[in-house]
Formats: sequence, structure tokens, C-alpha cells
Amino acid sequence: MTLTMSDKLMVILGGGESGVGSAILAQKKGFSVFLSDNGLLKEEHRETLRAYNIDFEEGGHTEVKVLQADEIVKSPGIPDTAPLMQKVRDKGIHVISEIEFAGRYTNARMICITGSNGKTTTTSLIYHILKSAGLNVGLGGNIGKSFARQVAEEHFDYYVLELSSFQLEGVYDFRADIAVLLNITPDHLDRYDHNLQHYVDAKIRIIRNQRMEDAFIYWIDDPIVTKEIEKLKPVVTTYPFGKQKKADAVAYTENGKMIIHTKEREFNMELELLALEGMHNVYNSLASGIVAKLMDISDEQLRTSLSDFRGVPHRLEKVASVRGVQYINDSKATNVNSCWYALQSMRTRTVLILGGTDKGNDYREIEELVLSKVKALIFLGIDNRKLHAFFDGKVDVIRDAGSMKEAVDTAYELAERGDAVLLSPCCASFDLFKNYEDRGDQFKECVRKL
Repeated sequence: MTLTMSDKLMVILGGGESGVGSAILAQKKGFSVFLSDNGLLKEEHRETLRAYNIDFEEGGHTEVKVLQADEIVKSPGIPDTAPLMQKVRDKGIHVISEIEFAGRYTNARMICITGSNGKTTTTSLIYHILKSAGLNVGLGGNIGKSFARQVAEEHFDYYVLELSSFQLEGVYDFRADIAVLLNITPDHLDRYDHNLQHYVDAKIRIIRNQRMEDAFIYWIDDPIVTKEIEKLKPVVTTYPFGKQKKADAVAYTENGKMIIHTKEREFNMELELLALEGMHNVYNSLASGIVAKLMDISDEQLRTSLSDFRGVPHRLEKVASVRGVQYINDSKATNVNSCWYALQSMRTRTVLILGGTDKGNDYREIEELVLSKVKALIFLGIDNRKLHAFFDGKVDVIRDAGSMKEAVDTAYELAERGDAVLLSPCCASFDLFKNYEDRGDQFKECVRKL
């Protein structure tokens, strides 16, 4: 007997934006759908599932039902080491990501961006460029609305997708027409058995299934990325970019300009006209510019978009100036390398707020910048022992804070006119906050009340 779609049970694990979108798409495609979340759902997600008449549970998994699945779409936040996932694996049930699932049901061109740092900014910038040029384009993945829900309810000719390593773990047949790999630095090592290669393997899945006619854009100055490409020798057409002109680089900086060579044409633009500040954002702009030129965006349109882009919340976001002190929200800096970029862009003495859930961080990467630029450290977290062990004795003023209000009030005491207060935590937010957005929003609220 042949199974129909309605006979196939699609189980969705996790009831966040990604899970609810996957459930809607699965139902629309005729599957029998069951969504299960170990925690409590947001009211808006609960209401959406009820409106679509989708069977769901929250506050725990009914393992018997989950293990009846023909296929499982797993939230990126659930690690493979979770006890339920081990039972799923023992039963041989195929587990995929929302990206893999939604990719089956759209013929849109896929522009996919990953990297340890800069991917949200670059994804948002590419989307801004394409949208401003009048293309019918959707934004999704690790940002914005669920990719699966957009495939279910809307029609786009292009998707710009930010992809985390967690999402890429569940990709098998999905193919990026244009893949961008910005950089790889140690991050989420607690998820990857503290083995950097396991993390690298997840990131590099972005080029899985790419063909010669596809494009792979990467930072040529990143030793981990270049070593991986030399090892894998992918068939895809590569478009490297870097700080300086090299034999293979199609995009670089020279004499105060960014220069991009594609399709036997040259695009150039003065760096001082870029909307985004800092060298790391020059790299993000170079990668975005390559995508734009591969998609035949005009030079004039690209210049306009690169100069009027407003940036993304929680990434070097200037909040307010209070008593001559600039307060900057970089809550999205959830790893050490992100904080390094933030500190590198600082032009004044800085009071730095660090801390949260440590993911196996090595603070040596920012030590030199902290010593040269930071006048005081504020550790914001439940357990700051690792931060104290590394920084005590190196910075004259170190304070602890158990809440965002305490951290901001302390920074207000310590900072003087001409200084900056930078929230760039290096860590995940889950000890004191719901997520990095909540952490950044609380920072902004506290600053505005000063």
C-alpha cells in the first residue's frame, strides 16, 4: 500500500518562529503534523497553531508520539546530544532543519550567508541592496520571519538567508545559488565537544551541493576558511575578498576605496561613503557588493544602498549620549571575536560591560585591546569567576553587576565626558536574559532613564 502525504507524520520539535513556520508549511503540503516543545510557547505562536488547527503540545515531549514520526524538523536550538534526540537517532528517524524542509518547496534563488561574526549585518545589507533595486526578495533563516512560513504563505523570486551552524547541521539536499562565508572563529564550542573542527564542518556545509555555475564568496584572509577550501577543493566558482589586493581576490581595498571585479567590470567606492563604520564592516560591504554585482545590480544603485543602510539593532548601535558619554549597544556580540571587532572600532576610552553564559571562551584574543582601550570592566553575569581569573590585576577598575540596571548605573559612575560605555558581552545571554535582544533592549531602556 502506498502512503499518502496525510499518512506521513511530520513532527516539529520546537515551537519558536522556525518550528511554527515549519508546521504551517508541513500542513499546507498535506502532512499529518504534530509540534512538540519542551518549554512553554509564546502566546502568539499558540494562537497561530490553533488558528491553523495544528496539533501541538508544550511543557514536555510525549516521546511515544514523537518517535512515531516519519521525519522530524528540529529547532536549531536543540542539540543532537539531547536524550530525546538520541532515541530518535536509535530509531533511525531522519532529522532535518527548517532550511532543508522549506528548500524543498521553492524554486527561488538562494543567497545564503554564514560566519562566526557579521552574518546578520551582511544578510541585512544584501537584503537592503536587493530590495532597494526592486527585486521580489524575502529575508529569513536566523533573522526575520520563518523561511518555511514565507514559502508556505508568500511568493518570492529570491531569498536572503542568514544561516547559523546549528541550522546548517540539518542541511542535506538544500543548495545555495550564492553562498557567503565571512569568517570562522571559535564559537559555540560547548555544542561541538570543544572541538573547533566539528564547528568548522557545520559551517562549511553552506557549500554542500553547490555546482560550478554557483558562487562561493569568502574572506581570503581567514586562515581557517582558506585551509578548509584547499582541503575540500569545491567545484563551485569562488569569489574571494580581502583587505588588500591579492592574486585571487576579486574584491579588496586600495587607496581609500573598495574595489570589486566581477564579470570583467570594476566597481569602486570611497570607504568614507560607506554607511557602516569599522574595518569589519568594510569586509561585510565587500561581500555584499560581490553578491550585488553577480546579480547585475547597477553601480549607482549599489553605491546608494551601501551609503544609506541603517545597520541592525544590537550591533554597535549608538543608543544615546549622556553627560558627554556615548552609550553603545553591541549585545549581539555573543563571542570573543565579535567583541574584538567592537573594541577595534572604539576611538575613545571605554567602559566595557562583559559577561553572561560562557561558551568555552578564550579571552586572550581581546586582551591587548582591553589593555589599550578599556579604563574599566563591568562583569554582568551570574558566574563571573572565569572573567575575574583572566582580567584581575590587568585592569585597574573591575566591578560586578547582577542586573542590567546595576551595570548601567555602575558605568554611569565610572565614565567621564569623552568616554564611551560599550555593552559587548562576549557571552550568551541566557543566565540573566531571555536572549541577546532582551539584553540589548534592557540596556537601551536603562540608558534612556539615566
